[in-house]
Amino acid sequence: MFFRSPNTPEHVHRSGFRLRSNTLILLLIFFLIGLFLHYGGRTEPVVAFWNDIKSLVGIKSSSKETAKENPYKAPEPTQEVAADNTDTEASDDRSMLEKAKSEGRENRSVPKANSTKKLFDFEKLVDFTLPTVQPTDEIIRHDGYTLRYREEYEQADWVSYPLLENEILGDAERKNEQFQPDPSVETGSALSSDYSRSGYDRGHLAPAGDFKFSKEMMKQTFYMSNISPQVPDFNRGIWKKLEEQVRVWALRDQGIYVVTGPVLRPGLPTIGKKNQIAVPEYYYKVLLYCNNPDIRMIAFLLKNEESDGSLKQFVVTVDEVERQTGIDFFPKIPDKLEQQLESARPSQMIANWFGF
Repeated sequence: MFFRSPNTPEHVHRSGFRLRSNTLILLLIFFLIGLFLHYGGRTEPVVAFWNDIKSLVGIKSSSKETAKENPYKAPEPTQEVAADNTDTEASDDRSMLEKAKSEGRENRSVPKANSTKKLFDFEKLVDFTLPTVQPTDEIIRHDGYTLRYREEYEQADWVSYPLLENEILGDAERKNEQFQPDPSVETGSALSSDYSRSGYDRGHLAPAGDFKFSKEMMKQTFYMSNISPQVPDFNRGIWKKLEEQVRVWALRDQGIYVVTGPVLRPGLPTIGKKNQIAVPEYYYKVLLYCNNPDIRMIAFLLKNEESDGSLKQFVVTVDEVERQTGIDFFPKIPDKLEQQLESARPSQMIANWFGF
């Protein structure tokens, strides 16, 4: 406490008071600078700051906040839990079968490996499922899927694989799987820690739920080359809904071909501590069904945001996805047939896929 002596000159008292005020102001400035440096790179700095304050004073999150906690970040940063954008194991297996039954297939049994489908000649070509590939592309092949890695964006711009009916309802579990760098990426893939405290989910492109028949294939879906930053409510909402619908169709149709990925372009915002990972604004899926002579395609283009809409409203022409991405899908289909399939109107595709 400051005591003024009766003999202390007035100017000394005032200067002492000003000194203490200046010190407080300087400390406040340094504190604010520290906050900026610590939280400035976060996707939601105010939310991150408030959460840290609550944890320090022991305030528990509300039940609504707890329900929205990001399972992709805990524990951070020494060990990230391997949770993804797919469904829970057993419950969704049952829900897919129930949905297939509701579509008029009450007598449908669990799909067997020996499909009775007839192949087109072009389906027998090497790498039929892959989009057009250039000699300089970094193509990564895993047991269950193939992707093209884009180093400048630190993620794949497409992931391609056949989704066979016998692959979906296996007993492989993903509870103990962890996100890990992809050892096959020569330039080095993104790291799981790049997503820590970013506000984005580690969203799978090829879902773990599509490879339940093989523990090893499911494990490979947790490579960071197969992961892309997704808004949590998108990842766990409409995107998950689309993944479940794709599995229903694969069961119903005894297998389909899937190509999926983000729409990448220069100038996207980035996240990451060590690697700069682009945050896509849109994601797509292109599906192909073949059973000679029957063939059909459908394409989806979804914005990386929460949506309560119907999947049908995201159906677009394959031509539109090609225009947005610069990717040529299924180039080994004869040109005339490819053009017909890729220019089909959304209403026609909806009728062909959702209508029966």
